[in-house]
Amino acid sequence: MALEHLLTVGDTFLAPESLRRTAVPADVAAERARSLKDPDAFWGAWAKRFRWSEPWSQVFDWQYPDHRWFVGGKTNVVDNALDRHADGPRKNHLALICLGEDGSERRVTYGELRDMVSRLSTGLRALGVETGDRVLIYMPLTLEGVVSMLAVARLGAIHSVVYAGLGVGALRDRIVDAGAKVIIAGDVGFRRGKPVELQALMDEAMQGLDVRHVVWFQRRAGGGRPLKAHEVDFHRLLAEHQPKTAPVQVDAEHPLFILYTSGSTGKPKGVVHVHGGYMVGITYHLRTFFDVRDDDIYWSTSDIGWVVGHSYIVYAPLLEGVTAVLREGSPDYPDPGVTWRVVEKLKVNVMFTAPTAIRMFMKFGAELPAKANLASLRLITVAGEPLNPEAWRWAFEHLVASGKRGFICDNWWQTELGGPTLGTPTSLAAKPGSVGVALPGVDAAVIDADGKEVPAGKGGLLALRRPFPHMMRTVWGDHARYKQYWEEFPGKVYAAGDVASWDKDGYFTVLGRSDDVLNVAGHRIGSADVESALVSHPAVAEAAVIGIPDSLKGEAISAFVLLRAGRKDSPELRAELVDHVRHELGPIATPHSIEVRERLPKTRSGKIMRRLLRAEALGLEKGDTSTLEE
Repeated sequence: MALEHLLTVGDTFLAPESLRRTAVPADVAAERARSLKDPDAFWGAWAKRFRWSEPWSQVFDWQYPDHRWFVGGKTNVVDNALDRHADGPRKNHLALICLGEDGSERRVTYGELRDMVSRLSTGLRALGVETGDRVLIYMPLTLEGVVSMLAVARLGAIHSVVYAGLGVGALRDRIVDAGAKVIIAGDVGFRRGKPVELQALMDEAMQGLDVRHVVWFQRRAGGGRPLKAHEVDFHRLLAEHQPKTAPVQVDAEHPLFILYTSGSTGKPKGVVHVHGGYMVGITYHLRTFFDVRDDDIYWSTSDIGWVVGHSYIVYAPLLEGVTAVLREGSPDYPDPGVTWRVVEKLKVNVMFTAPTAIRMFMKFGAELPAKANLASLRLITVAGEPLNPEAWRWAFEHLVASGKRGFICDNWWQTELGGPTLGTPTSLAAKPGSVGVALPGVDAAVIDADGKEVPAGKGGLLALRRPFPHMMRTVWGDHARYKQYWEEFPGKVYAAGDVASWDKDGYFTVLGRSDDVLNVAGHRIGSADVESALVSHPAVAEAAVIGIPDSLKGEAISAFVLLRAGRKDSPELRAELVDHVRHELGPIATPHSIEVRERLPKTRSGKIMRRLLRAEALGLEKGDTSTLEE
């Protein structure tokens, strides 16, 4: 694959000296070298921070392409996330701050949360839920949604969270594939001040399926429909049962959850993560890369329906005994300044958000964050899609005072990987446009189709050459599909499905998904390069590009852009944007057409669905749109 990386990385930026001085680890390169030289010692030392009812006999067993961690050990994630704190001095420490769009706020301590979770576990056990059973959770981003996840895991059962609002077909597919015996669901969610119907979707999805019980979290104004014989009210189940269920100790390799991702085929792909390795790996990165400290207020703007919500709303913060914020609804409702008022009110220290959110904030302008006191905010971490250099610089200038009091840390990972894999820790200089370096525990490379490393500055396939503890173990019910990740290219590497380049300093730039590569007159170009060039223009807030058939060039570049507040579409502006991209990247990347839009098609997790733009442009079937944002 001769992929061309056209954007050049410009200036580098350092975190404030106060962050660099306290960074852990201080020397990322040395830490990573140690983790690769002796993974048993490295991960074994971190794992000893947690409760294990039985010790492991071996830290790492690598039988390509399968890997096991903490072999023979027994533990339970919820024992470590709740009981370990509630039994000690952090019992009364604040665990969760749960916010609603309407301004409502609920706070629970570790002791209170343990009590709720244990009650629900007792109730679920009364409904027949046992270790190894699958429980599907279809809940809005609420305290009850988090409690549901933890209560299932406490029993050693396996939860599968489906984003609340996902369509009937996708929901049914996931119920069937997981073999769910019990479902916990909300009747409505709330977004932009309006109820989001969930109950009718679930009722339709379950038709003809053998589901033993449905537990309904009912919040519909005026009451919902009458419950059926096999249905139970969530709050009644809590009230009628005592907190008598202790965490069930399971093997370190026992599945914790199944989380479905969209695959290239129509069949949902159930990624499996396990109790032991997942617990160890995600917490390491919360403490090091995310720099979250004991008394911090930490806020991830994701949702429990996505892997970020699993790892960095629920499990890692609770495992580390810190205070996490969750907020149901849209980050720009009831108005575009609400996010910054929350940061000011709660004195948020570390925030984890998505590139699409940064670009949205940029679209609304710098006046809104300027109205709030963001002095507490020392770190913003960003992942989900490539973060455009211009968006990084905007956030650096307007959200962390040009690095005087904070920093912006890009990172890259996937549902399959569980936690940060590439990133820019606070101890290193940031290069806007590059996501950063391989983090401790990670052996990453950019390779060609023959499995050979490509030179610095050239593009290729992003690959990982060994597993780490928080990496997926299998695809539920389809281990052959898991093996495809490792066997697609020579050299025993995990192919991430992304294209990337790297530089002489070991910094990686993710150029987009491999199926989004543009092929213009024999030049293979990552979509992120052209999109970043467009966003670097002062009129553009966000951009997506696709390739369309061209009789002369093979493919021509078609671009779709969102404008920043106060800018208007005109033929002159579009011509200016074409010239701007030509100036930034050269003639081969010149867009054939530019269309200004009010919105771009995105998944509910914020990723741009370029295939829908391509299908629309070419008159093709749109395929599965179940994850499309409303």
